[in-house]
Amino acid sequence: MPEAPIPAAEARRFFLRAEDVTPYSPANHTGTSNRRVIAPETVGATQMEVLIGTIERGNGALPHAHPTLEQTCYFMEGRARVEVGGETRDVGPGDFCFFPIGVEHVVTVTSEEPLKLMVIYAPPYGEDPAKVTRRAGGHA
Repeated sequence: MPEAPIPAAEARRFFLRAEDVTPYSPANHTGTSNRRVIAPETVGATQMEVLIGTIERGNGALPHAHPTLEQTCYFMEGRARVEVGGETRDVGPGDFCFFPIGVEHVVTVTSEEPLKLMVIYAPPYGEDPAKVTRRAGGHA
């Protein structure tokens, strides 16, 4: 049986380009521009959020954790050093990393060119301050 069409009042966007989304500078990051592509406010997503981020050389995510959500990153361009759960790895195009609930992580760009990555949060983060904890003495 075919699915009923979505009523106009509930119509959602199913296709979009990162360039069509307004960039923002996320808290607890330096030299970073993100575009929240898949999110409640863009497509009506309720269980996940997908961002495309660009981070300049020597910048990145300061030490922090997310007490209520999981995060994964897919590295598209550039290189970075990632610290998570006491492990450190140099990553580049084609690599993934996973940040479990409550585990502190840090990302620092090491390449001359900017780092471009896809970030997925589940459930959505939405830059909600209640969904992040910072190391004592850290700054946003």
